[in-house]
Order: sequence, then structure tokens, then C-alpha cells
Amino acid sequence: MNILVGVDGSTSSMRAGAYAVGLARRQHGRLVAVYVRARPSALLPLVDGGGAGVATLVDAQEAVEQELRDAFTTYVPQLLVDAQLLVRTGEPYAELAAVAEQIQADAVIVGRSTKMLHRVAGSVSVKLVRCGRWPVTVVP
Repeated sequence: MNILVGVDGSTSSMRAGAYAVGLARRQHGRLVAVYVRARPSALLPLVDGGGAGVATLVDAQEAVEQELRDAFTTYVPQLLVDAQLLVRTGEPYAELAAVAEQIQADAVIVGRSTKMLHRVAGSVSVKLVRCGRWPVTVVP
């Protein structure tokens, strides 16, 4: 069984990661955790100060990536799970869907979005569910 989990350092994604680890252990499956970084050009509209704001956001993404890598190297070996962390750059839905196709995922697990805009425009989890290619579990 191949299980994909989307992680971004948020509380709900870390809960999704813990759920995915438990599922992988119970099913003797392979776990692939994916962290998707935004492209720097996609971050430009989010900042007012130009380059300095983008640099701060890039630094924040690097900090999240390092935190995930540290957690992976510290805790995963103790859990006796076949797992790997992939870091991609792009749009989260597209990257998660691409990795799910690539690994022939049997399950996709993501955390629930807490952003207000996602309630209107749709979140990554909603897009994955609507896609209908894999069973999707959304962890609160």
C-alpha cells in the first residue's frame, strides 16, 4: 500500500502526518510525505515591500522544510515505517496529484485548511476529493 501525505508544517498537516504514519504501520505500507514550496514568483503579490518580503517568505519556507527534515530524521526511524520526504515547488494540488500518480497512491491524506479564503475558493483537500482518483482522508 502506498500512502501519500501532504505536509506544510501547520498543526493540521502534522496531525495528518501522524495519522498517515499510523496507517502505514498498520497496513505495512510505504509512506511518502510531500512538502510543496510556493514558487518565488507566486509569492510576489503577497508582499508589499518587493524583494525583502519575498526573501522573508522564502526564508520561512526553508525553515519549515528544515523542521520537516529534522522531524523525519529524528522520529521516522523509531516508528519502523518505510517512509520518505519529498520537497516539490509549485502549486500544492498539482504537485500532490502528480506525486500520487507517480507512486500509484492507494490513499492520500491531508490536513484541513484553516484559511478563510479556502472556504470560498476551495482548498487543496477539496480539490483532491473532487478529483476522485484516490481515497482522500482530511484530518482536522
